[in-house]
Amino acid sequence: MTTITGPTATGTAIRTTGITLTTVRTIAGKEFRSYFQSPIAYIFITAFLVLTHFFFFRGFFLVNQATMREFFGLIPVVFLFFVPALTMRLWAEERKLGTTELLLTFPVEDWEAVLGKFVAALGFLAAALACTLPLTLTVVILGRPDGGAIVGGYLGSLLLGGTYMAMGLWLSSVTSNQIVAFILALFGSFALFMIGEPIVLSAIPQVLGLRSFCAYMSVGYHFDSLGRGVVDLRDVLYYLSVIAFFLFLNVRSIESRKWS
Repeated sequence: MTTITGPTATGTAIRTTGITLTTVRTIAGKEFRSYFQSPIAYIFITAFLVLTHFFFFRGFFLVNQATMREFFGLIPVVFLFFVPALTMRLWAEERKLGTTELLLTFPVEDWEAVLGKFVAALGFLAAALACTLPLTLTVVILGRPDGGAIVGGYLGSLLLGGTYMAMGLWLSSVTSNQIVAFILALFGSFALFMIGEPIVLSAIPQVLGLRSFCAYMSVGYHFDSLGRGVVDLRDVLYYLSVIAFFLFLNVRSIESRKWS
């Protein structure tokens, strides 16, 4: 007897996953290339490298220690301005030009479009961070820095940038004005950073653990741990959870616009 088998649920799931990943990769590739098709990428990377290298080397020889701590200490503040500049156009420009509706008429799920744009922006940020590797090599040649702190610092920088980016992506979807999107993302990221600073915590009453909660919700609190080379799973999960939350808000924002 010959048994004829049809497509299984597992096989369908595998094919669906393959199609989904292809869609996300296609959107991410398009968005990533768009950065380098305009002066944005070159201006961003040049300004980022000049600013971070200037402030790093200004204090590097005064400290007289082979360490990257000063460099990674600059990242949270530098990203406050540079990441919103990356995300402000991702949805706002398409909304202004009316191409968002065109994109969403294709057989693309809302979350695929959101994830594709996020991956592209995060990939560009990773490329900018990769351009600082010669700086790391210089420090390694001049001394014996803590390798764990360097790895943790780069990991923390990528996760921190991804958090600012997910927020900026969501805020870019609620307006058609890029400047407004930039300002909203700047203040939103600033709030996430400042909520854990001592000057802010001192004004928060220690009631029901409110002060400890605010400190934990600060992106700087978790970045400091990673910057010391302590890769704690709780810090990584914090960043991934916040990123997922803002990407979820982004998807809901796109969905609400489709039905408005």
